[in-house]
Amino acid sequence: MEALTELCDLISHNPNQYSAKITWICKRCPAPESLLSGSPRISRFQLNAVLATARFISKCPNYDDSSPRNTVLEFIRSIPSSFTQSFWPKSFPNASIASFYNEFLGYVVKATELYQDFSTDVAGFMGGIVFSALNDNDGSSDSVISRAFLSALSESFPQIMPADANKLVTSLLDSVASSPASSSSTNGDGKGVSSFNEETMEQLEKQEIAFQLIERILDKVEIDTQLLERVRLISKDQLRLMTAFLKIRKHDWTEQGAALKAKINTKLSVYKAAAKLKVRSHVSCELDGKSSKKLLHGALAFIVEAAEACLYSVWRRLRTCEDLFISLLDGISKIAFSRGGHLLRVLLIRFKQLVLITCAQADTVASSPGLMFDSVLKTSCEIIEYGWTKDRAPVDTFIMGLATSIREHNDYEEKDAKDKKAVPTIQLNVIRLLAELNVQVNKPEVVDTILPLFIENLEEGDASTPGLLRLRILDAVSRMASLGFEKSYREVVVLMMRSYLSKLTTSIGSAESDKLPEEANTERLETLPAGFELIARGLTNGQLRVDYRQRLLSLCSDVGLAAESKSGSSGADFLGPLLPAVAEICSDFDPTADVEPSVLKLFRNLWFYIALFGLAPPVTPTRPNSTTLNTAGNTTAVALQAVTGPYMWSPQWSSSVQRISQGTPPLVVSSVKWLEDELELNALHNPGSRRGSGNEKAAANQRAALSAALGGRVEVYAMSTISGVKATYLLAVAILEIIRFSSNGGLLNCGPTSMASRSAFSCAFEYLKSPNLAPAVFQCLMAIVHRAFETSLSWLEDQVFETGYAMDVKETTLAVHACFLIKSMSQRDEHIRDVSVKLLSLLRDKFPQILWNSSCLDFLLFSVHNDPPAAIVSDPTWIASVRSLYQKIVREWIIISLSHAPCTSQGLLQEKLCKANTWQRAQPTTDVVSLLSEIRIGTGKSDCWNGTKTANIPAVMAAAAASSGGNLNLTEAFNIEVLGTAIVSATVKCNHSGEIAGMTRLYENMEKADDDFEPTPTPSASGLSRLISGAFPQPPQPKKESFGSILLNKFVRLLQKFVSGAEKGGEVDKASFRETCSQAAALLLSTLDADSKTNVESFSQLLRLLCWCPAYISTIDAMETGIFIWTWLVSAAPQLGPVVLAELVDAWLWTIDTKRGLFASDTRFSGPASKLRPHLQPSEPESPPEKDPVEQILAHKLWIGFFIDRFEVVRHDSLVQLLLLGRMLQGTTKLPWKFSHHPAAAGTFFTVMLLGLKFCACQYEGSLQKVRLGIQLLEDGIYRAALGWFAYEPEWFEHDHVNFAHSEAQSVNSFVHYLQNDPKALGGEYGGSLLDMKDHCHPVWGPMENYAACRDKRKQLLLMLCQHEADRLEVWAQPVNYKENTCYRPKITSEKWVEYARTAFAVDPRIAFSLGARFPTNTCLKAEITQLVQTHILEIRSIPEALPYFVTPKAVDDNSPLLQQLPYWAACSITMALEFFTPAYKGHPRVMAYILRVLESYPPSKVTFFMPQLIQALRYDDEKLVEGYLLRAAQRSDVFAHILIWQLQGETCAPEGKEVITAKTQEFLALLPIVRDHIIDGFSPEARKVFHREFDFFEKVTSISGALYPLPKEERRAGIKRELEKIQLPGDDCYLPTAPSKLVRGIQVNSGIPLQSAAKVPIMITFDVADRDGDPKDIKPQACIFKVGDDCRQDVLALQVISLLKDIFEGVGLALYLYPYGVLPTDPERGIIEVVPNSRSRSQMGETTDGGLYEIFQQDYGPVGSPGFETARENFIVSSAGYAVASLLLQPKDRHNGNILIDSVGRLVHIDFGFIFEISPGGNMRFESAHFKLSHEMTQLLDPSGAMKSDTWHLFESLCVKGYLTARRYMNGIINTVLMMVESGLPCFSRGDPIGNLRKRFRPEMTEREAANHMIHICEDAYNKWTTAGYDLIQYLQQGIEK
Repeated sequence: MEALTELCDLISHNPNQYSAKITWICKRCPAPESLLSGSPRISRFQLNAVLATARFISKCPNYDDSSPRNTVLEFIRSIPSSFTQSFWPKSFPNASIASFYNEFLGYVVKATELYQDFSTDVAGFMGGIVFSALNDNDGSSDSVISRAFLSALSESFPQIMPADANKLVTSLLDSVASSPASSSSTNGDGKGVSSFNEETMEQLEKQEIAFQLIERILDKVEIDTQLLERVRLISKDQLRLMTAFLKIRKHDWTEQGAALKAKINTKLSVYKAAAKLKVRSHVSCELDGKSSKKLLHGALAFIVEAAEACLYSVWRRLRTCEDLFISLLDGISKIAFSRGGHLLRVLLIRFKQLVLITCAQADTVASSPGLMFDSVLKTSCEIIEYGWTKDRAPVDTFIMGLATSIREHNDYEEKDAKDKKAVPTIQLNVIRLLAELNVQVNKPEVVDTILPLFIENLEEGDASTPGLLRLRILDAVSRMASLGFEKSYREVVVLMMRSYLSKLTTSIGSAESDKLPEEANTERLETLPAGFELIARGLTNGQLRVDYRQRLLSLCSDVGLAAESKSGSSGADFLGPLLPAVAEICSDFDPTADVEPSVLKLFRNLWFYIALFGLAPPVTPTRPNSTTLNTAGNTTAVALQAVTGPYMWSPQWSSSVQRISQGTPPLVVSSVKWLEDELELNALHNPGSRRGSGNEKAAANQRAALSAALGGRVEVYAMSTISGVKATYLLAVAILEIIRFSSNGGLLNCGPTSMASRSAFSCAFEYLKSPNLAPAVFQCLMAIVHRAFETSLSWLEDQVFETGYAMDVKETTLAVHACFLIKSMSQRDEHIRDVSVKLLSLLRDKFPQILWNSSCLDFLLFSVHNDPPAAIVSDPTWIASVRSLYQKIVREWIIISLSHAPCTSQGLLQEKLCKANTWQRAQPTTDVVSLLSEIRIGTGKSDCWNGTKTANIPAVMAAAAASSGGNLNLTEAFNIEVLGTAIVSATVKCNHSGEIAGMTRLYENMEKADDDFEPTPTPSASGLSRLISGAFPQPPQPKKESFGSILLNKFVRLLQKFVSGAEKGGEVDKASFRETCSQAAALLLSTLDADSKTNVESFSQLLRLLCWCPAYISTIDAMETGIFIWTWLVSAAPQLGPVVLAELVDAWLWTIDTKRGLFASDTRFSGPASKLRPHLQPSEPESPPEKDPVEQILAHKLWIGFFIDRFEVVRHDSLVQLLLLGRMLQGTTKLPWKFSHHPAAAGTFFTVMLLGLKFCACQYEGSLQKVRLGIQLLEDGIYRAALGWFAYEPEWFEHDHVNFAHSEAQSVNSFVHYLQNDPKALGGEYGGSLLDMKDHCHPVWGPMENYAACRDKRKQLLLMLCQHEADRLEVWAQPVNYKENTCYRPKITSEKWVEYARTAFAVDPRIAFSLGARFPTNTCLKAEITQLVQTHILEIRSIPEALPYFVTPKAVDDNSPLLQQLPYWAACSITMALEFFTPAYKGHPRVMAYILRVLESYPPSKVTFFMPQLIQALRYDDEKLVEGYLLRAAQRSDVFAHILIWQLQGETCAPEGKEVITAKTQEFLALLPIVRDHIIDGFSPEARKVFHREFDFFEKVTSISGALYPLPKEERRAGIKRELEKIQLPGDDCYLPTAPSKLVRGIQVNSGIPLQSAAKVPIMITFDVADRDGDPKDIKPQACIFKVGDDCRQDVLALQVISLLKDIFEGVGLALYLYPYGVLPTDPERGIIEVVPNSRSRSQMGETTDGGLYEIFQQDYGPVGSPGFETARENFIVSSAGYAVASLLLQPKDRHNGNILIDSVGRLVHIDFGFIFEISPGGNMRFESAHFKLSHEMTQLLDPSGAMKSDTWHLFESLCVKGYLTARRYMNGIINTVLMMVESGLPCFSRGDPIGNLRKRFRPEMTEREAANHMIHICEDAYNKWTTAGYDLIQYLQQGIEK
């Protein structure tokens, strides 16, 4: 029901917009046909729908659709059917039915008041419904329902027809008349009791309902006169019966107990209803005056008599009886007012009697006199107010009669009163009543009538002596004085103060003081102080308040002086009770205003005595041993305890002293030299006091008290020079100022005219302005200022973050103090300026939020330029010093704010520049410009700040650049000039705001012009117009939509269009999007400032879109725009901060749910890990993402930078926004994680983690104590997520922008730095609730033994891993020109490595494997991980990286049971699987089965790359498992089968050299043809056709070489053409064997070229090919070399490695160029080799020119420096670097210029890998000692400087290092690829240890930095090495190859 109710309330605000919802609710109501079906069964939901519909029509006055009203009408018609239980839902209780009727009829009555037609319809059939209910009310079980309906109807009665009303009243009167009690008389005997006993509860309830219904009917319609007379008679009889009933004594009742009490209550309710009916019937009387008056007199008599009976009744304590009495008195007042006041005289005579009887009741003496007394008071006030203007004489008589009754003998006192000497009850209650009556009537005449009698009684009468009567009268006169009538006020105040002073003289020093009655002490301690406070609270007249303030302060001075000379606590005892009144009267006093010296002296005296008597409350924590308080006679003890000890007096006095401090002016004035002249101070001591100036002991005590109060800040010698009385005065000043700051942080009572003037520092600094102060006094005053400041800081620190008013007070207090201190920096006195600067710095450091407070920034930037006072205008020195000081502080302020939150700081600066532009104040703007002109921030070197500032976080700086509005490239180094960007952005904002304001103003003017123009109708038509308008009222014109709403809706649609385009994959125009968002932001801000009502829905929607659009679009440009807009909004309208942040948090969480950017956790978004599947990474390959994930990750990076900026701003002053950030972090780190594993996300990820740790640190700052446990769980979640990043092996990634890597490294370094320097982050503090968690399951970490110990280990592991990651990224960011880091990394012991492994495995086993990958040569680590794997083998079966730790040659030899888990293990990468094919694993069945399952899981097209290795695996395929896989894969893929057949045919050649063929090799070679035949036999008919077409075609092409051999060289080219012309293309499905993706479309018959060879005739032929998956019309040439007599298998292996390197480089985004051209052996010593397109060998290039590469490049691409040349040089660099890395690993020799190609764009390509690894030409003489060729002519291109110092050389080195580091990451995959070919018989494996040396060249034992340096050394070694040039010379001399 609650949901439906909320929905209806929402719909009622805008019903036309939600008409569909109304229709939906109406359809849920019971159908009309079902309601008329007899006795339908209604469901609970249908009842709720009926209630909701009725509620809706009761709240919607102008809804045109009648369906909701018709629905309710249909249900009302069916109400008679509801009087049976079958109508209601099953198990629906009667109480719920009654509740439904009450609520439903209440809505119906409200609806009838809104809709006239609905009211008429309801009235038409309401009579019949009521008759039905009355007839059904027969006592049956269902009659309870009809009675519940009638009861509800008596509360909410709708309109009814007059005819039905008369019938209903007649029926109801008949039912009442038939009751037993109506016809019998009830006297005080037993007959009344017996008649009462005959009535049942049901009959009584029916009577009550009947009377109530008749009264409701009389309210709605006029009934027949005779019927009305009958109503009067019956109600009169009821009153008569009621009076008799109430007079029955208790002993006459025959039954007792709860049953009787319940029945009595019901009976009294009947009488109450009858009494109200009686009054209603007489009020509506229409008889003539005489008859009416007679009737009313009779009614009054009956009612007053009945009221008296209530007062005397034994049931008067029942609430029902009290309600009856209240109803009777209400009737009295109504009847009294019904005839214009003619009945007042008669009424007041009887009413006075009733009042006195009420006051005489004993139970009205208590503090709460009771409802009857309150009712009498209320009625008395109503009668007096009414009679005051109608007939005042009887009213005066009535009041005087009550007043004089105080002295009369109490004739109304009950006879059994026990204490005849006690004050009569009637006197006390009449006094109370008169006092309350004065307050409520509030007329000076009434006060003047009563007050003299009271004063007379106090001075001369019974109240002149202490007693209860005196206390009651004193309370009464104080209440009268509080009304503020001057005469009465003065009389009462004089009387009360005289009385208080008389008690003072009586109590102090009097021998009879101990004999005073209790009432005397009560008067002094309670009554008089309470009266003083009441007067102070009640006075509103300004002059009277001033007078009363002075009187009270004078009284305090008199009391203090009189009590000061006496010992004991009398001074505090007498002064303390006055403090609440003083606090109240000073509550509105402005302490900064000009005060008369006399008043100031009174304030000084007050605080002097407060200090002297120890009345100051504690302001610092209580000392443990301070449990008692000495007497006030010891000043030292009092002062110490007043400042630091417990408080001995009433807490009310403590609060009062604090309130007084807020209204006390500074206790110093220039006209009185209190600080120099002690005469006036001595006058504060009574001549008989022991504290006078001559008492040195007392003076010492006073100085000690002062020293203690100031915290020992004053030197001992200086303190000894201060006299005792001056010490007490200074103590009073200290106490005042300390308390002033401790009560509410130091805010004063003055109005909000100036923020700075509200600071209590404005009072504290007044003391420092006193001239010619003694040094000791000045020290004390300065100490007081610092002590007060410390108190203010303590108060501010103690304010736990709350929302609402408490938070606003704290922030206001901070701003007020800061503004005052800023303003005080322009003071003339230098010491005031110095202390202002010092305190401002301390305040800023303690509470950084003031850095971004708008008012403080205004004061800083603009207040200094206000015109100085006229007296010092002529002092240029002062002006210059002040301006210099301000400039220094402003610059420091801005730099610090930028270092903490650069986004918000720039936004505020832009707002201030806009404001300055608006104000058109040239001078301030000029000075601000001069201040900002030298401030710069950026990713480059900055002198503004160092260390761990927020601005050093790259994401924050990127966000700062976006918020600045500058056109910057965030991924490159930038340096923001704060001034320039601020002025530009401020101008842009002002322009957009001006556009919006101008359009709005123009529209409003046009609308106004339209409204003012009203065409005047012609005279002839005017009559007709009026006739039409009168006869046919025109509907009101719809209200025009405001221009603001039109614009809001327009911008909503524009932004929705941007979002829609982005979701469809379109490009978003950056400039258009930025301009639209900027205009929308300006519109929002102008809407906030406008006074007119705004379309809230459109406003909210536009604000939401501005926050969400960047998240939807997810580009860097969009996020830059978003940050600029968000910063603008929160800077210009801080009240929007929580709303904007809430929307941004929701948008952030949405990106998590939709897996965008940082949260793109799918495999295809993981960068290299996805691109290298399945060759080097496990899992199946996936299609690449449609959008680059790095773009979205960088957008998230900007976003998190903005979040950190906002966190720094709101962490101290906005709990709401802090909790929003906590919600964001909780959603980010909750399980299961959705973080992207892309290596480009590292910086962004750790920046999020850094924000999380910063947020969690807030729990120790006191701001989030209430949710500390939750924050600790969040902190654990953050550490768990941070460790989760290391669950994946380390990757590299290269972005297009050079600064990206540096930014990533710096981001991780920031996180590491925070971990290292935050003690809480490293286990410095623990949550107590989590410390005890032993042997429990932690929500984040799972089961654990010791939380604290495990926590410390995890954090140490995280720190180590983060340091390693930071080091890795630093190497990647700065591979060369690296300066050694001064950061020391301690050596990790073997025990620590074991601990790391165990901790990592406990958190996530994948972290342990990643740890092993990061430190591959750490034996301790590897051994421990191996042990952990074997122990937890069942838990890690989904982790392929665990395989090397238990699938080992030793495990195979031992047939380890762990190998039984392999059938359940996750698939690994192909290269990892290749290792298990090697002889070391001996073809173990379980291992082989696993490998083949892995290969089966991947598509054959992905396995084809490793075909040579798979063929080698057949050597040890004893179980025919590999053969079986090859046959199955061949059936799945024709290309796989063809490549396999060619490779099998090519593998059948015998090994080179004179090596003996082993039996195993012979078996292997014999197996190959068999496998080939099995593959062919397994072809389907169609596959066999494809096979023959493909193989026959290329067999013909290859055989051309044999046909050419007999021909002379000069005829061979023609021979090739002849042979090619014979060959026909067999079909469209033929493809190049070296590139199955290229379909052959033809042969260029003229392209055949015979190549040079000693004994063989290789030929080169060009084919026309088309891409298999591309456009079939896109034909391109592709040349291939067909070799005969050459073994190509070694080239295949080398190019496999090169291809893997190429994939690796592309996967990580490196621009290194490699061209792994296709090579395929097709038969023994036959093969096909792709030709590198558009390329020439360096030897060929030398044949046409005599210059080197440097000159050739200039000839081909342009002069040095031209775009063409530089592009070609860059291509040469990236290709040279790529082949440098490949050459380092493969060690290719024979690198003469014939084997080095240069393509058409300048890229270098190596070919011919006949000598790799350990072999070289010339009988392995290894003449080429460089790891790669870098000849002189190559270095000319790479290094123009010739000294390895040029940028291009450093680029080459950087690329080499990065390529080498990336290759090292996949070392095992590359080695495994080569390892499988060791027994292939290739020449490269014929000598040495090729595999071992290959592994060494990877240098796995080196760190990344060491490996980088190693690669740099290799580059430098290869630089123009002499052996390279020597080999070229040899080749030139021997082979004629150009060098």
